[in-house]
Amino acid sequence: MATYLVTGATGLIGRHFVAELLRRPDTDAVYLLVREQSQERLARLASTWPNPEKIRTVVGDVSRPRLGIADDRLPEKIDHVVHLAALYDLTADDETSAAANVDGTRHVVELAAAIGARCLHHVSSVAVAGDHRGRFTEEMFDAGQRLPTPYHRTKFESERLVRTQSEVPWRIYRPAVVVGDSVTGEMDKIDGPYYFFAGLSRLTSLPSVPLVFPDIGDTNIVPVDYVAAAMAYLVNQPGLDGHAFHLVNPEPQSARYVYNAFARAAGAPVATAELDPRITKPLLNLVKLAEHVPGVTIARDAVLDRLGIPPELLTTLTFEPKFDSKATRDALAGSGIEMPQLSEYADVLWRYWREHLDPFRARRHGGRGELDGRRVVITGASSGIGRATALKVAAAGGVPLLVARRQHELEEVRAEIEAAGGHADIYPCDLTDGEAVDKMVAQMLAEQPSVDMLVNNAGRSIRRSVQLSYGRMHDYERAMAINYFGAVRLILALLPHMVERRFGHIVNVSSIGVQGIAPRFSAYVASKAALDYFSRIVATETHGAGITFTTVHMPLVRTPMIRPTRIYDAFPTKSPEQAAGMVLEALCKRPKHIGTPTGFMIQAAYAVAPGVVNAIAYQGYRIFPDSTAAGGSGRVKIGKGERHLSAAAAALARLTRGFHW
Repeated sequence: MATYLVTGATGLIGRHFVAELLRRPDTDAVYLLVREQSQERLARLASTWPNPEKIRTVVGDVSRPRLGIADDRLPEKIDHVVHLAALYDLTADDETSAAANVDGTRHVVELAAAIGARCLHHVSSVAVAGDHRGRFTEEMFDAGQRLPTPYHRTKFESERLVRTQSEVPWRIYRPAVVVGDSVTGEMDKIDGPYYFFAGLSRLTSLPSVPLVFPDIGDTNIVPVDYVAAAMAYLVNQPGLDGHAFHLVNPEPQSARYVYNAFARAAGAPVATAELDPRITKPLLNLVKLAEHVPGVTIARDAVLDRLGIPPELLTTLTFEPKFDSKATRDALAGSGIEMPQLSEYADVLWRYWREHLDPFRARRHGGRGELDGRRVVITGASSGIGRATALKVAAAGGVPLLVARRQHELEEVRAEIEAAGGHADIYPCDLTDGEAVDKMVAQMLAEQPSVDMLVNNAGRSIRRSVQLSYGRMHDYERAMAINYFGAVRLILALLPHMVERRFGHIVNVSSIGVQGIAPRFSAYVASKAALDYFSRIVATETHGAGITFTTVHMPLVRTPMIRPTRIYDAFPTKSPEQAAGMVLEALCKRPKHIGTPTGFMIQAAYAVAPGVVNAIAYQGYRIFPDSTAAGGSGRVKIGKGERHLSAAAAALARLTRGFHW
């Protein structure tokens, strides 16, 4: 019977390896090193393992001397110390990699010596071979190879620590590129070839035409179940101390072979021919030279970022060395453990990635269209544009999450949606109350499978000249409270959820007034302009996370908001349904901006001739009076009253259709 101490048991190889150990009849106990904050995760994993009664958890950390384990937490005899914990990250810097891989290994070596372990089993990597050209055997280690990344360098140094110590017998295991389980597809994170799956999925829409693939070299991919089974067997075989084992595919896999295996699984075009190396090599050299041209690297990295591919991966995409694994295969002879061919299980890996790991899976929609199955938060949903938008979203297969202050009005909108065969949920909330918004968002995220989109429609409009606003600072504060701070508060509350899912779309219902100069709207338009620029800036910061923004510069719409201004009765306006059509376009097509020809015309005119536009706006200020509701004297009337327009006013209203004067 044997006892084991295992580090890194919650990692991909670790969890499979521990399961293999627990299945063995000669396993007495498996002590698992776990950090304080990872105990719950380990407990979840342990519930899926066989013979969990053999598990013993030991709280500690490889970053601490002797792993931070108290002397009384281990039995007197540990047969095997298996060191799996490491940082597998090509993008990490030297300091971070060294702390995890080198210092961690040093502490494991010290503990193994202190407890008198019979053997120290160290999981290294084929990365120790660096850029060695040609055959790299299991006996080779320091062959003068160059180590291109911090990961390569620290894996090499950690293996050196194990090899050069003399207190504990050792065995070393060097896996190649480890992918998911060949039977279940289970994988814990995006790594290795998985980085390219998002790009490959985009090729599925291409016609099935033959492709010519560049000969960029060979790689070596192995499934985690093979690595775990081979290790569990080799750990327990006698007479193997002082040896290294290459857990690799016996033959290198060309990049074209790997691409075709996954392309067939994805339904993408396959490569039927390979570009001659005499052509490929000069092209690759040209690409490398182009990196020194200003702007090329930025453009390349921008494309890679959209696909979720770290640029560092390009330098380690293929292997220079060819890994000899004869000794490993000889040691495994008779065990029944064999390496499956990638082409036989690539479809299993692809399906698991698509269902569980695809960072962009939240961007997929149902068969009815872009909004099918989407959860769309709509503020100001009890009336006007918000209500009309909710009805259209539900009709398109979406689930509107209705937000407004008055619950009974939201219930009426929900009843209307359900009567038409749709579904909606209501969340009464005052968006100017920060605590209330936080509680509402927490409730949403607890009740909904996701929140995909947000329409910031709720708002307050104030039409009052500055001469009537000298003592009314509260007008500006109230406009900002709902139009700007309310919208920003909700965006900030939902962004972490959207960023985590790498998908989210935010529609801000702004105003045509932001595109020009709208007299008497200094409070309202300023609050909308603030939201416009907040969104422009945040859109750049969240671009890589798949978060997009659309600003709708809405023209005048006949809603209860404009009712106090009686002259608008004579203005050409859009209906709430027409306005909702603009919002729906923003949700479905997700452009940066939606507006009207009038708005674009005014915006362009101001860019070219701001003085002229200012003069015209001043004339509009003179001929369109303050309304009585805004505190106007009522003595200045146009025509037969506020509802009627002079000929000049009517002409200007037609010329600037949809603009609110």
